[in-house]
Amino acid sequence: MFWIAVLPSPDEDTTAWGWRALQFTPRVAKVDEAILLEAGASERLFGGRKPLLRLLLKDGGLRHDTWAAGPTSLVALSLLRLKKWGQPRPGEIPEGLPLATFTAAQPHLSTLERIGCNTLGQLKALPRAGLGRRFGTDLLKALDCADGVLPERYPWLTLPAEFDQKLELPSLATCAPDLLLAAQHLLTRLQAWLQGRNLGALALELEWTLDLRRIDGKVLPPTERLELRTAEPTQDMKHLRRLASEQLARSSLSAPANQLRLRTLETVPWGGVPTSLLPEDNKPGEKLHQLIERLSVRLGEQNVTVPQALQDHRPECMQKWLPARVAGAKAAIQQSAGDALYPPWLLRDPLKLQVTGDKPLYQGPLQLLTRARRIEAAWWDNATAQPVLRDYFIARSPSAGLLWIYRERLAADQERAQWFLHGVYA
Repeated sequence: MFWIAVLPSPDEDTTAWGWRALQFTPRVAKVDEAILLEAGASERLFGGRKPLLRLLLKDGGLRHDTWAAGPTSLVALSLLRLKKWGQPRPGEIPEGLPLATFTAAQPHLSTLERIGCNTLGQLKALPRAGLGRRFGTDLLKALDCADGVLPERYPWLTLPAEFDQKLELPSLATCAPDLLLAAQHLLTRLQAWLQGRNLGALALELEWTLDLRRIDGKVLPPTERLELRTAEPTQDMKHLRRLASEQLARSSLSAPANQLRLRTLETVPWGGVPTSLLPEDNKPGEKLHQLIERLSVRLGEQNVTVPQALQDHRPECMQKWLPARVAGAKAAIQQSAGDALYPPWLLRDPLKLQVTGDKPLYQGPLQLLTRARRIEAAWWDNATAQPVLRDYFIARSPSAGLLWIYRERLAADQERAQWFLHGVYA
C-alpha cells in the first residue's frame, strides 16, 4: 500500500483538488483537513512512485511541507501534520509518531499524557483490553488501521455525471465583476471535472440568485443567467473566463446576488490539443475561433460575420453573411474551378452603363475580352418579379482596368440591350 496525504493551501478549492487527484488514482478521500490518495495500484502506470509524486506535485503546485507519504493513510496523515508543525520525522514509523498527530487519540491526549504515553508505540504497549474499556473501540480500530491490520475504508470521491455546482457568495455581489471573482472558483472545479471525464465544454450557463424579490414595487425574477458558447470544445479556463468577463461587463444585476451556479449545457469527448512537429503549426497566441468569440461578445454577434456559400447561379445570391459564432470560425466561400473568373469584388447594386453604338462605356469605351457567359436563373423563385437572363463578359476599361459586366437579354418592348457593371478585378 502507498498512501499520499495532501494539504491544499487555504485559497485553493479542495473539491477541485480532489477531482484533479482522480487522474492519478480512483481512491481519493477527504479526511479531516487533508486529501488522501491510495496510489499503490497506480504506481506502474506512471513509472513508479517518484514519477507519480513528481506529476502530482507539479499538477497541484504543492510545496514540500504540504504532502507526505506512508504505508497507511493514518501514518501519511500524521507525517503530514508533523511537516505542518515543523517537527522532525521520527526514526521509527509508526511507533515514534506523536499521539497529537493521531486523530483518534486527540480527544484523550490529556489523560494519556498524565500516564506518560506520548507516542503511538507507547500507546500500543498498554494492555489492549484496558484501552478498549477506558477509551472505546474506535481507538483500537484506528491503531489496527495504522498498522495495516484492518482495511481502511473511506467515502471515496467520485465525479458527478453532469457538472452542476453552486457556490454561496461570502458577501452580496452588487455588480458583475463581483460575480466574476466567485465564478473563478467554479471554473476551477469545471476544469478538474472536464479533465477527469475527458470532455470538452461547448456551452455553459452561469446563473445567480437575487437576494431581493422586489425593488421599487417591481417584482424581480428569482434568478438571472447568461449563456457562454464556444465554437470548439475547450478545457481552457482562461478563454472561458475572458468570455464570461466580456458578457458580465455588459450585464447589469437587477438586485444583489447571494448565490452563483455554473452548469454545463453541452459537452463532447475531448480529443486533446492538436500538436505538430512543424513549428508554424504551433504558433503562440490566441486561436482564431477564440478571437472571433471574444469579438462577437464585445461588438455584438451581428457585427462579426462570415460568408456562407449558397447553391445559386446568380452572383449576388451565391453567399449570405451569418454571425461568426453561429456559422463557425472556419466558414468560407468555396468556389469550383468553373467559377475562377468571378471577380473578387461585387458591387452591392449593379451600375447601369451608358451605351454608344451598342458598345458599353465606363470611363471610356470598354473592350470585351471574353465570350458571353450566359446565366438563366430565378425562374423558380416566386419572390423574384421576373427571371434573370444575363450574358456576362470580362471587359477592359482604359482607366478602371478589368471589369465584370453583363448585358441583359433584350426584351420584346426594348429597342436596345442594357449593360451593367457588376464587379471589379483587383
